[in-house]
Amino acid sequence: MAEIFTPFLTAFILAYALRPVCLWLERHRVPRALAAALAMLIGLSLVFFILSLLVSLLKYEIPLIKTQLPTWIANTQAWLGPKLSEFHISFDWGALKETATQKIAAHISDNADALMTSTVETVLMSGSSVISGFVNAVLIIFVMFYLLIDWDHFFGLIKKLVPLRAQQTAHHLAMHTDGLLSQYLRGMLIVISIMSIFYSIGLTLIGVKGAVALGVFTAIMIVIPYIGIALGLTLAALSALLQFGPGTEILGVLILFGIGQFLEGFFLTPRLVGERIGLHPVAVLFALLLFGKLFGFFGVLLALPISAVSLVLVQYLWSIYTQSSWYQK
Repeated sequence: MAEIFTPFLTAFILAYALRPVCLWLERHRVPRALAAALAMLIGLSLVFFILSLLVSLLKYEIPLIKTQLPTWIANTQAWLGPKLSEFHISFDWGALKETATQKIAAHISDNADALMTSTVETVLMSGSSVISGFVNAVLIIFVMFYLLIDWDHFFGLIKKLVPLRAQQTAHHLAMHTDGLLSQYLRGMLIVISIMSIFYSIGLTLIGVKGAVALGVFTAIMIVIPYIGIALGLTLAALSALLQFGPGTEILGVLILFGIGQFLEGFFLTPRLVGERIGLHPVAVLFALLLFGKLFGFFGVLLALPISAVSLVLVQYLWSIYTQSSWYQK
């Protein structure tokens, strides 16, 4: 069932995120259908921009492993060799360098474009995956377009399904949830913009190649708690290690990400997003694993917003339970 619901959930979330853009265009006398199409174009352009950042990182980082690995091993030998000699530990650095070079050469192409081409060819060999992905993409675009056009009509129909005696409560919960999600989305966009500039400038000053792409990608990954910042730090440290070897640049990357995490966690997120959702870190990790298992990588991205919706419902049900005569007696 997750495979069936994932495209519809994806379309609904994207339509919800793009609805403010669509409404702004409609207020400027753009026809509704054209406003929906333009909003979708903006959203899809942003998605392709993020994917292009990831591809550019892969095209740069993976071939760099092959070209810089021998130098990195030599630098490590010069730095670590004397320290190991003090403890009478011998290491065959030549054999390590030769073995690592052979392994890397056997699996990584000399040309980055050839590497990406071979990856695409591997994907294309699975015809069912390509067809399934194409059908899901068309379905998402189709559903998202009609949701943007008929948003009010769609929720009007849902409202009619709710009994009259429960409509006021349902409306209150819906407005509370909408306010929480709107604050989360707006705040995260501002935080991502600020942290993109911060990481890009910091990595540029350190001298890491591809600093802008790496900085923007790291900032975008902030939406995934814990995992995102760990992924960005790993990529930045790997890039600096391959480019400069073990040295002060690695320390600079660690300091940069430490300051960035402090700035984002203690100042930007509490002020712009609020205290996130108020979930315990263990509950956040559980939500990441649960929604990731159900809906894949997209589910990981949605774990926190969906947890916000769930928290509103849980708090409401808890208040009803604690106020009930059965609980109080």
